[in-house]
Parts: sequence; structure tokens; C-alpha cells
Amino acid sequence: MSNPNPRQKLNPKLFELTVEQVPIRKGFGEGLLAAGEQNEKIVGLCADLTESTQMHLFKNKFPERFVELGVAEQNLASVASGMAAMGKIPFISSYAVFSPGRNWEQIRTTICYNNQPVKIAGSHAGVSVGPDGGSHQALEDIALTRVLPRMDVIVPCDALEAKKATLALAQTPAPTYLRLAREKTPIVTTELSPFVIGKANILWLSISPEVVIFACGTLVYNALLAAKKLAAENIQVTVVNLHTIKPLDVNTIIEEARKAGAVVTAEEHQAAGGMGSAVAEVLAENLPVPMEFIAVRDHFGQSGDPHELIEHYGLGVSHIMTAVKKVIARKNK
Repeated sequence: MSNPNPRQKLNPKLFELTVEQVPIRKGFGEGLLAAGEQNEKIVGLCADLTESTQMHLFKNKFPERFVELGVAEQNLASVASGMAAMGKIPFISSYAVFSPGRNWEQIRTTICYNNQPVKIAGSHAGVSVGPDGGSHQALEDIALTRVLPRMDVIVPCDALEAKKATLALAQTPAPTYLRLAREKTPIVTTELSPFVIGKANILWLSISPEVVIFACGTLVYNALLAAKKLAAENIQVTVVNLHTIKPLDVNTIIEEARKAGAVVTAEEHQAAGGMGSAVAEVLAENLPVPMEFIAVRDHFGQSGDPHELIEHYGLGVSHIMTAVKKVIARKNK
């Protein structure tokens, strides 16, 4: 028996052609606006991409609490750190290739080293950025941020989860990276779905799972589609939405890996240093099991249709299904 987890209260239209699709970045914009309405200490700073990152919603409502830094991402991080030191709760936004890409040293030294509660929203991450091309498709940002001491890393699976994450981050003291996608993404969750920083959500349940799939961001939906198709082939899997890459939900990772005995990770990021690497580190230390990684394999992105790029780089539903069957074969050797 293999089905969506009823406790997660997922979108009832999840597997329908009419499933709602909304850019994940829009959830950030709506969440920041709501957080700003609740707490006057929240401020917004952007590097000349206000509408693209959806920070214009906050800017229009609270112009006196918004600062446009222009194309100066290093200043973006440094100014935000100074404002945080003075008691503000800064949210900064840009494309992920520029922040944390271009300003990583300032994030390290002025934000993390000083333990300032700056929230870094990196939009347009992954190859699904599409025609913007490889120069604008961040595939290294999880690795860049999760290595930093004191930095939390959140990768929402849809716009609703991005909104919940933004509201939650407004109340935490940690420096945090929030990874956002550009394209419209199917709504996986609902307003009633649980979200807690550091707590993974088991979205698809199986009585006797042969594999557990840990997914984050845009590939959570693909993992669920793969689980449904695999169930039709009498292959049972568990799907876990690992929206918090740091701090990891170590207990859930170990528990679900123990139940299944094999693991597949799925992320729109480089295989090196990303969510899959984080899971592998936990299992190598606690419970070594066969693993397969769905991720970009040491390549830059390129211009193209988002769906075609997902398939080209081996991130599609069929690739997840193939990885599941491959790791089962390895487990049963």
C-alpha cells in the first residue's frame, strides 16, 4: 500500500492536470509583506531586482523600511548586517548567482561571523530559470551556504511553503538562506500543511518501502509523481520533503533510511555539496545504505525551456524512477 500522507494535508489536485502553479518566489514576497505587517523591525533590502524577487510587495507597503542598493551585492550583505546589529531584522534579495554567489565573503564575515539575523533570499535558483542561461542558473548555492557556521538553509517545495518559511524566519535569530525558484511550480501543500524549520515532512507513505526519496524544492513534485507511477508497478517508496537542509532532521533521515534500506536524493543543484551530500554525510556516520543522487553532474546550465532543461540534466520523473530501480538492485545484490 502506497499513498499520500493524509497528515500532511496535501493539495487534493496534486495529480490532476489542473493543479495550481505559482512561482515559489511569489510565496516569499507574500510572506515578507505579512511578516512586515506583524513586526515593524523587519526591513527589506534589494539589489536592483525588486519585482523579480517579489520584494516589491513589501517595498510598496513600507517604502520607509525598504532600501534599494542597486547592483552592489557586497554592499547588500554588509548594510544588512549593520542594520541587524542595530536591532532590525533584514531580509535581502537578489538572484542566487549574485547573492550568495557574488557576495559570499561579505555574508561569511559580516553576517555569519558576527551572527547577525539577516535572511538571504536567493531567487532564480536551478536550471528551471530557463532562457536566462547558465550565467544566471545557480547550481552551487546550497553548497555555498550550508558550509557556513551559524547559517540555516531552507529550500521550500512550493509558494505556500515559501510563505510559511518566510514568516517563520522573521521570528528566528539565525542567519538564513532561503532558496527560491523562478518558474511557476505546482502547489504541493495547502495552508493546513505543517511547516517547522528543521523538521522534514513525510509526504508519501508506504507500508513496506523499498526506497526512501529525500527531495527538496522544485523536485519534490517530481518525486511525488515518481512515487505514484512506481506504486502502479508495485514498487513502494517513501517521499520526504527535506525543506530544511540545515539544520537537518537527522532523526527522520536515519529512521526512514533504516525502514527502506536504500536512499535516493533529488535536488535541482550540483550533486557535489548539496542536499544529497548532506544526507550522505549523515548516513555515512550513522547508517550506511546504498544511495543514488538525482542532481546536476558537474555541469553549468544553459538556455532553454525549463522543462527541457530538467529532462536534459537528468532531474525528471523518469530519472527518479530509474534511480529508485537502480538502488533497489544494488540493495538486493
